[in-house]
Amino acid sequence: MKFMKIGTKPDTFYTEEATRTVISDIPSDLTIRINNVCFLLHKLQIPLVPKCGLLQRLCSDADDSDIVTIDLHDVPGGEDAFELCAKFCYGITINLGAHNFVPAFCAAKFLRMTESIEKGNFVLKLEALFNSCILEGWKDSIVALQTTIKLPEWSENLGIIRRCIDSIVEKILTPTSKVSWSYTYTRPGYIKKQHQSVPKDWWTEDVSDLDIDLFRCIITAVRSTYIPPPQLIGEALHVYACRWLPDTTKSRPLHSSGSQTEESREKSRRILEAIVSMIPSDRGSVSIGFLLKLLSIANYLGASPVTKTELIRKAGLQFEEATLNDMLFPSQLPTDQHFYDIDLVAAVLESYLVLWRRQSPLPTENSHMVRSIRKIGKLIDSYLQVVARDVNMPISKLVSLAEALPDVAREDHDGLYKAINIYLKEHPDVSKADKKRMCRMLDCQKLSPEVRAHAVKNERLPLRTVVQVLFFDQESGSRSTTHKPESITRARQAPIEAEAKEECDKKVQHEGTKSSSRVTETSEREIQKRMEAKMVRGDSEKGKERKGETNSTAKMMEPKQVFQRRSSR
Repeated sequence: MKFMKIGTKPDTFYTEEATRTVISDIPSDLTIRINNVCFLLHKLQIPLVPKCGLLQRLCSDADDSDIVTIDLHDVPGGEDAFELCAKFCYGITINLGAHNFVPAFCAAKFLRMTESIEKGNFVLKLEALFNSCILEGWKDSIVALQTTIKLPEWSENLGIIRRCIDSIVEKILTPTSKVSWSYTYTRPGYIKKQHQSVPKDWWTEDVSDLDIDLFRCIITAVRSTYIPPPQLIGEALHVYACRWLPDTTKSRPLHSSGSQTEESREKSRRILEAIVSMIPSDRGSVSIGFLLKLLSIANYLGASPVTKTELIRKAGLQFEEATLNDMLFPSQLPTDQHFYDIDLVAAVLESYLVLWRRQSPLPTENSHMVRSIRKIGKLIDSYLQVVARDVNMPISKLVSLAEALPDVAREDHDGLYKAINIYLKEHPDVSKADKKRMCRMLDCQKLSPEVRAHAVKNERLPLRTVVQVLFFDQESGSRSTTHKPESITRARQAPIEAEAKEECDKKVQHEGTKSSSRVTETSEREIQKRMEAKMVRGDSEKGKERKGETNSTAKMMEPKQVFQRRSSR
């Protein structure tokens, strides 16, 4: 940061309550009132009026001996900026830099302290500072630009904003090998001494100090040159968002009320919507993790539906690139009892599936779209395994997300089984109807042998699910032994299941006047007995058709033993 020192006299200004005056033997004959502050100054003895064209005009009708009072409530920069101008006229030492240039320059222009009034006037000094120091410096240009937010109209009319932006953009576009000025770069793990070259995103942290409207001007100007890649623009947006937006990744934010909080939320909403509008359309310009984070923040801040829809659309385009950690956000709705924001993931998944179906109506087994949807399938199953541990997670939300995937998305159902098992373990009070609802999603044919072995011993599963697993396990064993077509095995299996279910339904109807719990227990016992009998008979018939009857009979006793263990309870 560079400074310019003007004047040689010591500071003789002092303040008493709302009055500022100069220590002098000469009595004051000029009173300047600005807002609630009065300046007791001198007209002619000290060259204040001769240097200010405006004061000359306002004092033109007064005699030299008259005490003049002038109201200058509209001076840009207020009393502090006027005091700098007054000290310059008195020859008092002042330090000028990027932090106070804008108000001083606007006030000097307002007071008409130009060369046409007196040679070597204040405006000329300030213009020299602006051209030789501020615009030549990197951080000076940013600081000066940031101070223009208090005087936007004056700064715009005097060309300060445009010239600062041009200077900043010119430096951003400078090749990194020619960057010689100081900049801020505090990325985790980055040590400047260990890196000889300047990072490509060296400028992103410094410009994040700017107000969102000025930041938008910088990004728009940089993008208009088509020189930096979209990923670099995306990184600048990411740095700005981390600087100014609330972090919703760790815990659920507290929803408090009050004008101060609402004002802060409104400012954050404005920043969020501006960032979303600046995201380049190029895929990969920002990461999927950043998009999901912005969507979580949008839910917390109550952003507009347009902003949320745009984020969901962009996230759907890149959902294939997501990791499990990218999706673990707490719910932002105060009415939700569960921790994880499963609705956010469901919305992005729906957007992805719309695009997937549009691009691949009839995907082949080895196509990119099948590989893509199966990657998503594994990701969703992994996510379900995490949110299933949430003790307050409604089963309806879990089932809805699991069922949203098409059949082709899951090459196997092992991950889905693990999620169901975890949910049943963490929610021991779940009803039998809900258990059946969850297990209805399972395709026993897509379970690996290891998972099937675990399922037949899993006491948390409904009996009907265990029966289905046993049948498919038996079918798999028979097929590997006899190498018979699959259709024969299914043909034998179907009548067994159908007959058992039909007799069970008749039993339920017959005992319709009994309590629902007793009917359910009777149904399960009927299924158990019928299935055991049919399976034993089926195994006996198959044993007659092939050799090795002893091995087959021994194998069929395993599921029967499982039923006996469950019945003994």
